[in-house]
Amino acid sequence: MAKSQIPDALLVQMYVSGDEAALATLIKRHQARLYNFIYSKVGDRDLADDFFQDTFIKVVNTLKSGSFYNEKGKFLPWIMRIASNLIVDYFRKNKNIKMQRDTDEFSIFSIIKDSEPGIETVMISNQINFDLSKIIEELPEDQKQVLIMRYYNDMSFKEIAEITGTSLNTCLGRMRYAIQNLRKIIEKNQISLTA
Repeated sequence: MAKSQIPDALLVQMYVSGDEAALATLIKRHQARLYNFIYSKVGDRDLADDFFQDTFIKVVNTLKSGSFYNEKGKFLPWIMRIASNLIVDYFRKNKNIKMQRDTDEFSIFSIIKDSEPGIETVMISNQINFDLSKIIEELPEDQKQVLIMRYYNDMSFKEIAEITGTSLNTCLGRMRYAIQNLRKIIEKNQISLTA
């Protein structure tokens, strides 16, 4: 069986047993999703690269130290939880650094879909995305986190629950409250999110 077809849990066991190539397979398999997850939280390529490397350093140290790994094959949620914890710790220590949500390379939602948008459409779309990102920033952190993971990272509520260490019902509740709060903020400030 090719390494690319081996389940994550078995690759982890192979790596712990001394097969260095097994870790390379795991990294290759999950690098895009993990990097996108990290970038969605920090909004900076250099910082995202650092967190990506730090995450796998922590994974290697955890596995090499013989720490008990019992994720039942759920390697991706485990490494995303590690990345999330590293990011939270970093921003707690550096409170003066603001987490970015909207840049030229990252937009929370793509509101306007046009095969060949004109400059006016692009400007309107950018303004809508900017307004929406500002509104989302007003949400409580737990609601904001679920909303971004669901819509930007295209994660299932089950995956979000595993990464955040909460129940499925908690994630669904946070999403419902996030949407309700977004509507209230939009109505209160009379914001238009349409072209």
